[in-house]
Amino acid sequence: MENIPADGGFITAVNHNSHLDPFAYAHFQYNTGRVPRFLAKHGLFKKGFVGAFMRGTGQIPVYRETTNALSAFRAAIEAVERGECVAFYPEGTLTRDPDLWPMTAKTGVARVALQTKCPVIPVAQWGANHVLPPYAKKPDVLPRKTHHVLAGEPVDLARFYDKEMTPDLLKEATEAIMAAITELLQELRGEQAPQKRYDPREVRLAQRRRAKEISADADSAASGRTEQGSSEESK
Repeated sequence: MENIPADGGFITAVNHNSHLDPFAYAHFQYNTGRVPRFLAKHGLFKKGFVGAFMRGTGQIPVYRETTNALSAFRAAIEAVERGECVAFYPEGTLTRDPDLWPMTAKTGVARVALQTKCPVIPVAQWGANHVLPPYAKKPDVLPRKTHHVLAGEPVDLARFYDKEMTPDLLKEATEAIMAAITELLQELRGEQAPQKRYDPREVRLAQRRRAKEISADADSAASGRTEQGSSEESK
């Protein structure tokens, strides 16, 4: 907790491997006395009690791939400039890495960090995934599990300040943040993360290529059978 700033606006960047970990992280953060404002999918703001809670506590809705998509970043920037804590899940969703290491992230956290030049505190957490693994529907509460949260020192992003926010620069700054989170998670898990970060886009592209190859092979085989049949008929 000692790395959470006592005052002034800042960002926390947190890994995400269970639907339960936002609650565990929020408990950790509340205990520091710095109440976080989360960026969350706008759909959550429409869901009964959860939606009422999200709206009532001033959380920030993220409208993906719409004309309102930038409103979340403006709200985050304004909150930081008012001296608040804004919590980002840079991956944007539960990690899809098979071993639950942080995967490639969205660049929103870097955009807000570079715009405000505020401290970015990397936060790693591990344990909620043992109660509710990613995409599982039923929790496994017994025996009791322990959830660990570790906040690191601010990520040094000074080398990116006052430069044009090109896609490449934002990606590089984002990776610096994710590397800091991953290093903390290695400490919590006592394991070494893979050298190459899991990229769901690369996986999807590989799957599409493979599907096309299978389809092409099937078409070729079908064509060969047709030609063979025609040849036999001509005899």
